[in-house]
Amino acid sequence: MFFYNLVKVLGNIIFKVLYRFEVTGKDNIPTEGRIIICANHSSLLDPIVLAIICPRPISFMAKKELFKSKILSYILNKLNAFPVDRHDSDLTAIKTALRVLKNNEILGIFPEGTRVKEIDLNNAKPGIALLSVKSRSSILPVYIQSNYKIFNKIKITFGEPIDFSDSYNKKLTTEEYRVLSQDILKSIYSLKSK
Repeated sequence: MFFYNLVKVLGNIIFKVLYRFEVTGKDNIPTEGRIIICANHSSLLDPIVLAIICPRPISFMAKKELFKSKILSYILNKLNAFPVDRHDSDLTAIKTALRVLKNNEILGIFPEGTRVKEIDLNNAKPGIALLSVKSRSSILPVYIQSNYKIFNKIKITFGEPIDFSDSYNKKLTTEEYRVLSQDILKSIYSLKSK
């Protein structure tokens, strides 16, 4: 955790020199207990921004390709990130995510699985809702709005937590999970400023 906190402090200093932050809804982040932070994803800097803003550590699910380099893999592991295969059912990643949530920690996921500029509901992965239901964890939608040009504003909006408790004791199909994940995506993009 020392390395995570060190990188967070350094990142905070660097980013606050290079950018202007405008954060809304930060009070929606619970001070304790499990939650899944789900955000849009337009830049490689998104997870860094979320880690800097969030008062608690976030364990990010990250594409497995980032872990091919031994050095980068070591750094990512120290930053609480773990790999996921975006093109297949990755049981190891699901078990790791469930373990994070069982420990009452924060799981960070980009529901679209890759960087995108505009909403496309077809990008919503059913596994996001599955994790929420199986772990009985609420979803915290977040919208990050920025072009990441130096000295420009980064606007981060945290929405109200989404609760799928109606589905906790039901056996849902993959399609039903996909619909719930699409609802998550809609909630994220509804936070975008006009």
